[in-house]
Amino acid sequence: MYVTVKIRRELYEALAKEMGERDPEKLVEKLILEKLNLPKDMFGVDRNKLSSFTEKDRMEDRGW
Repeated sequence: MYVTVKIRRELYEALAKEMGERDPEKLVEKLILEKLNLPKDMFGVDRNKLSSFTEKDRMEDRGW
């Protein structure tokens, strides 16, 4: 799911320069992590690589 955020160009450019990030999505991610005081490495090596569970993943369907 994607959301559109409207921001003044001057504000975006100032934030991008301050945070050292030009990609809008990564800039927002950095702002959120900073606000929540969460270290980026807290999420581990699988961050952004995990997929959602499917019906096939259900335990009752595994024949235990």
